[in-house]
Amino acid sequence: MDALRRSAAELIAHAGSDFSVIERALADFLMYQGVGRPGESERRSWRASLSALADDLRQADLGAVEVLLEHRMPMTSKRADVVLAGVHPRTGEPSYVVVELKQWSRARRWEGSETLLDVEGARYRPVLHPSLQVDGYVDYLRDFTAVLSAAPDAIVGAAYLHNASEEAITDLRSPGVGAASRLFTGQRRGDFHDFLRSRLAPVSGVRAADRLLSSHVAPSRQLLSVAADEIRQREQFELLDEQRVAYELVMNTVRTASRADTKTVVVVAGGPGSGKSVIALSLLGELAREGRTVMHGTGSRSFTQTLRAVAGRGSPRTKNLFAYFNSFMTAERNGLDVLILDEAHRLRATSVNRYTRREVRAEARPQVDELFDAARVPVFLLDQHQVVRPGEMGSVHEIREHAERRGLRVLEVDLKGQFRSGGSDAWVEWVLRLLGLDGGGPEPWPGDDRFVVEVAESPADLESRLRKRLASGMNARMTAGYCWPWSDPRPDGTLVDDVVIGDWARPWNVRGERAVGDAPPSALWATAEGGFEQVGCVYTAQGFEYSWNGVILGPDLVWRGDRWVARREHNRDPDFRSRKTVDDATFDRLVRNVYKVLLTRGMVGTVLFSTDEETQAKLRSLITPGW
Repeated sequence: MDALRRSAAELIAHAGSDFSVIERALADFLMYQGVGRPGESERRSWRASLSALADDLRQADLGAVEVLLEHRMPMTSKRADVVLAGVHPRTGEPSYVVVELKQWSRARRWEGSETLLDVEGARYRPVLHPSLQVDGYVDYLRDFTAVLSAAPDAIVGAAYLHNASEEAITDLRSPGVGAASRLFTGQRRGDFHDFLRSRLAPVSGVRAADRLLSSHVAPSRQLLSVAADEIRQREQFELLDEQRVAYELVMNTVRTASRADTKTVVVVAGGPGSGKSVIALSLLGELAREGRTVMHGTGSRSFTQTLRAVAGRGSPRTKNLFAYFNSFMTAERNGLDVLILDEAHRLRATSVNRYTRREVRAEARPQVDELFDAARVPVFLLDQHQVVRPGEMGSVHEIREHAERRGLRVLEVDLKGQFRSGGSDAWVEWVLRLLGLDGGGPEPWPGDDRFVVEVAESPADLESRLRKRLASGMNARMTAGYCWPWSDPRPDGTLVDDVVIGDWARPWNVRGERAVGDAPPSALWATAEGGFEQVGCVYTAQGFEYSWNGVILGPDLVWRGDRWVARREHNRDPDFRSRKTVDDATFDRLVRNVYKVLLTRGMVGTVLFSTDEETQAKLRSLITPGW
């Protein structure tokens, strides 16, 4: 169920007498979807905006159309306020109108931008122009919904500011916005009625709604499969809501910094699959086409090498756009217009390592300062719960603290939407609670019709379930905590089966940069053919996604009584061995983050298994078979 469905006549009737019926239904629907119980402010918003819309539908004589409330975008957790489904008055074909409802009474441009706005009382600033927000929903639905891909003209969008006057939103009428979706105010409700009647006839919309809600959903445009085209054309990824805010904020900041000769730090924070890397590649492509000096950096060898291989395929110049965080130790001050720092939770305290030249080592500074200096606009994209190694310092607080110490302006964007894990907010929140990373504790998996969770009875069972998914055409990977030795390949070029659990054994992914037999090099384990036959670790899985995700929880994190216990003696990661560099509290935090990363790589489903009997029993008690 992708939306709460009601007829316009039903909405009109309840808005005029007892809106609590709709309110309760919406609350129950969102709870069912795993979003959580809405607060009083959201309920007030429903009452005001949906009552206004109901009155407009009544006056426009459109009581027969179907109203889809909180309509979920395919493969994401993003939702459109309303989709009206009906019949086009001229063609007689299904017709749809996406409506974004805003209670704003006043809005103006944010720092001269035509796409970003400053809205009184908004929780986050800046916000995206509402017409562009609706454009994103319309284009996304066309891209991912089969019935609309075949008939793109069947759907349009509109932003409705029912509390605003024309004078109060003058800035929003700029032709430079470039939006396709119309903008209407409460002062000109008649124009809104005319627009609705031009797209929807006063006849039943039941069949049109049936068709949309039962439509086949197109496969997700996975990041790496379209990365090269995205960099060259900027046509592959549709940015939604906060993603678009982050993109426009950076573009506007770059132009301002260039004109005013200033430096501004932008921090974009979001959970797994919230679109950080999509934003990064979208920015990289657009800035390069504008002739800006721009580079992309990460602290992940796997992610950087994969981007070089996939996004830079056939183009040595494009490959050179992708570098590591420690590539900028001696970079020219402000030599770049923009430095895009993806996976910034992997920032290190310093770029120095054993290969660093002595003269450079002597003048070493904090890595974050080197990155600040390298560009007029350094952009940090991070997930604070993905710090998995000692010495990593990529949090919003730490970056802001360093920037403010330097007197640098900092702009932040919080990506609340979730695009990985099939768009399952419920799964990501469940994982955070399971591992105690959000202040809560484990609770039963509530289920999500877009995401499957299973507990395997053995590692062989886990592998068997994933192989069936592979046979059906999906991709899958197995990962585990770093709890087993990691051997070099044998002299004959075969891998050692180091991950041994009972009579089941498989090798770790290849350590080096060369393939070993059919096993791909470590940097390509998550994406290349042959990767399923090895068990991946956090360092090869982080930053990637696959349809089906198998996770083996090792003996380094086990459930005892009513809490998790982190056991350093069972962990084989060399970085975690010394208590001088990693105390017990830090080890506990880092090992939980490791499993949080591993558990949130899947887009369609995840299969779990723990080597510890009590922990396995705990997982079974939380996950009902069939979910």
